[in-house]
Amino acid sequence: MLTSVSGFPRIGRDRELKKTIEGYWKGRNGLDDVRSTAKALRAEHWKLQAEAGIDLIPSNDFSYYDQMLDTAIMLGAVPQRYRRLGFENPEDMLFAMARGYQGPEGDVTALPMKKWFTTNYHYIVPEIDASTDIRLSSLKAIDEFDEALEQGIKTKPVLIGPYTFLKLARDPQAEELELDRGLIDSVASVYADMLRLFAGHDADWAQFDEPYLVLDKTPGDVELFKSLYSAILPARNSVDGSVKLLINTYFGHIGDIYETVNSLNFDGIGLDLIEGRDENLAALKKYGVADCTTIFAGVVNGRNIWRNDYAASLGLLDAVKSVVPRVAASTACSLLHVPFSTEGETGIEPETRRHFAFAVEKLGELDDIATLADLDDGKRKSAKALAGNQALFDGSRVAPDQAVAKRLAALGEKDFVRQPARAERRRLQHEALGLPELPTTTIGSFPQTSEIRSMRAKARKGEIDQAAYDAFIAKSIDEVIAHQERIGLDVLVHGEFERNDMVEYFGQHLNGFLFTKNAWVQSYGTRCVKPPIVWGDVSRAEPITVRWSKYAQSRTQHVVKGMLTGPVTILNWSWPREDISNELQTQQLALAIRDEVLDLEAAGIRVIQIDEAALREKLPLRRSDWHKKYLDWAIPAFRLVHSAVKPTTQIHTHMCYSEFNDIIADIDNMDADVISFEASRGDLVVLDAIHDAHFETEVGPGVYDIHSPRIPSTKELVERIREILKKADAGRVWINPDCGLKTRGNEETWPSLEHMVEAARTVRAELAEGSKA
Repeated sequence: MLTSVSGFPRIGRDRELKKTIEGYWKGRNGLDDVRSTAKALRAEHWKLQAEAGIDLIPSNDFSYYDQMLDTAIMLGAVPQRYRRLGFENPEDMLFAMARGYQGPEGDVTALPMKKWFTTNYHYIVPEIDASTDIRLSSLKAIDEFDEALEQGIKTKPVLIGPYTFLKLARDPQAEELELDRGLIDSVASVYADMLRLFAGHDADWAQFDEPYLVLDKTPGDVELFKSLYSAILPARNSVDGSVKLLINTYFGHIGDIYETVNSLNFDGIGLDLIEGRDENLAALKKYGVADCTTIFAGVVNGRNIWRNDYAASLGLLDAVKSVVPRVAASTACSLLHVPFSTEGETGIEPETRRHFAFAVEKLGELDDIATLADLDDGKRKSAKALAGNQALFDGSRVAPDQAVAKRLAALGEKDFVRQPARAERRRLQHEALGLPELPTTTIGSFPQTSEIRSMRAKARKGEIDQAAYDAFIAKSIDEVIAHQERIGLDVLVHGEFERNDMVEYFGQHLNGFLFTKNAWVQSYGTRCVKPPIVWGDVSRAEPITVRWSKYAQSRTQHVVKGMLTGPVTILNWSWPREDISNELQTQQLALAIRDEVLDLEAAGIRVIQIDEAALREKLPLRRSDWHKKYLDWAIPAFRLVHSAVKPTTQIHTHMCYSEFNDIIADIDNMDADVISFEASRGDLVVLDAIHDAHFETEVGPGVYDIHSPRIPSTKELVERIREILKKADAGRVWINPDCGLKTRGNEETWPSLEHMVEAARTVRAELAEGSKA
C-alpha cells in the first residue's frame, strides 16, 4: 500500500527557521544565511520521510512565512503598493506583504491575516482587484522539486488549490471576490502551466490542496470548482510528459460534492477519515470511484499528538478497500500542525511519553499501518507492531478525579446566568469606574524582552533564587505601570512578565496538565507556540494570577485589569484528551477559571479580562454543526466562568484573527461587558454586523496591528477611530491595539501606544466640541 504525507513542519527540530529569519529582520545575519538554513531544513525533512519509508513525500510545503502568501506570489497577485517598494530580493517583498514595512523604501501595512480553517495556524489573505495581472510569476514549486531530485528524492509537489485560493482571497475592501470569467480562466491557466512544468520535470504526482471543499457550498461554488478543474486537468498530459494529480481535502468531509469530484477523474482523491469519517465513507459506498482514481485515506491525524490506534485505522482502511480497488494510506492533513519529534522530551517519563506521536513519529505510524494493512487477518493479529500499539488503549492511562465530577454534577441553570442584566450592569460599572469616553487600554501583555526571558530561564535552572526572580518581576511591573500612567492610558495592565505563554502558564497552575520542552508548532510566520497537554481531569491547583494583579493595583490609583485566559481558548490551544469529550474538558476548565475570577474580584480587581482568542477557531466548518457540536456548550462555559461576580465588576473578553460576523449574536450571548477584537488588518465590516445584530456588548476594535513592526502615526489612528465611530456609538467604544504586545519590542510599543492615546484624546475633543454645537 502506498503511503503519502500531505505536508511536514517547516520550522525545524529546534526552530532553526524562526531563528534565522528573525536574525535577518534584526540585522544579525544576511539573506544568504536564511536561504542556507532553509535549504538544510528541506533536505533534512525529505531525508527523514524517505528513511521512514514514505512513498509520496511532499515538496513546496516549505515556506518562509505562509503557503497562501507563496501561492499569491506564484499567481502574480501582489498589490502595487508592495511592488513599488522596489526590493531587489523577492524575500523582502514577501516579508513586507506579511508584516508590513516602514523604512527607506516606503511605508506599507501588512495584508490581512486570518485563521486557517479550524486550526491555530494563520494564513495571509491574498488581495486581488481589477488591476491584478494573474500570470505565472514564481517557480518556487519547481525549484524545490528539482532541489529534492538533486538529493535523490522524487517528491510530490504541493500547491494550495485554485478553488481554495479564490474562496479565501479578498478584494481591497476585504470583501469576497466577484469572480468573473477572466479571473477564473487566468487562475486555471497558471495551475495548468504548473502541471505541465511538473510533468516536464518528471514528477510522478502533484498534490493540490482543496480544504475549502469541506465547507458548505452553493451551486455557484460547485460550478466554480468544475470550471477550474475542467480547464486544469487536461494539462496532466503534455508533449513533455505526464503527471498524476491528487486533489487533497481535509478538516472535514466532501460528501455533498464527492460525486462531482469523482466524475472529473482525478488520479487521486484525498479524504479525511478523522474529521470527515462517516460522510466520506458513505459517499465512497454510494458513488464508488472512477477507474483511474486512487483514494488517499487520511487515517493518521495531523492535528493531535496522541498515538494512533492502529486497530481503528486498519478498520477504516479495510472499509475503504471493501468498495475501492486502489487505496493509499495518508496523513489526514499536513503535519504542519503538530510538533517535530518526541525525541529529546526527557522531562516526560518514558511510560507517559509512549502515548505521544509528533510529526516524525507519525511517519513511522503511517508506515506501520500501511504494512499491517497489506497482511491477511491472521498475520495482522500476530504482528508485534499491532499488539504493542493496542496496549496503549487498554483504558488504564488515567483515573478520573471524583471531586471534579462532583462539582460538575452540582451545576444548575443559575450557575450560567449573571445578574443583573447587562444594561443595568453597564450603568453601575460606569459609575464605579469613572472612565472617560473612548477609554484606552491594551490587550494585556507587554514586550517579553531578552532580559525578561533570561531571568525566567535563570529561575527555571536554579541560577537565581525565587526571591531574586520575584523582585525582578515586581520591578518590571512597577516600571510598566509607571510608563502607562505617563502616557495616559486609562485602564492599565501589569504586563504579564511572569508568564511564558497565555495557555502554558495557566496549565502550570492547574491539575491535569503535562508540559513539553521543545514541542513547538508554527502559529504564523516565525511565531511558534508550545501547547500543553491535557493528560487528566482538570482543576485549579492554586491561585494563578492573583498575586501579581493585586500587587500591580497597589502601585497605582488607576484601574488595573486582571488578565485571564478563558476555558475554550485554553482547551483549543492545548492538546486535548481523546478519551473524553471537548465539552467535558471545557467545563472542567471553566470551573477552574471561575475560581480564579472570584479570587481576583476579592483581591480588589474591578476589571477582569477573560480572553477567548480561540473561540471562533474551532467552530465547525459546516453551519449546521455550529450550535449542536460547539456553540451550545462553548458559550455556556464562558458564562459559567463569570456568572458569580458583582454587578460592578466589569468583564472583558478578547478575540483575534477570525471571521466573527456570522456568530455575532452568539458572541453577544457570552454576556461579557466589553469585547476587544482584531480589526486593523481588515476593514470594519464586523462593526456593520455588530450594528445590525443590535449588539449590547461594548466594543474595542483594534486600531493598529501589533503583528507588524511599523509604528502608526497619530494622524493615521485618528482617522481609524473616526471610521470606527461612523459605525459605532462613541459611548460603547474602547480604544486599544488589536492584540497583546508580547512579541513586539519596546522601541515599537511605546511610540505606538503614545500615538494611540493622543489619537483618542483628539477624537474625544472633537466629540466634546460637537456636543457643544
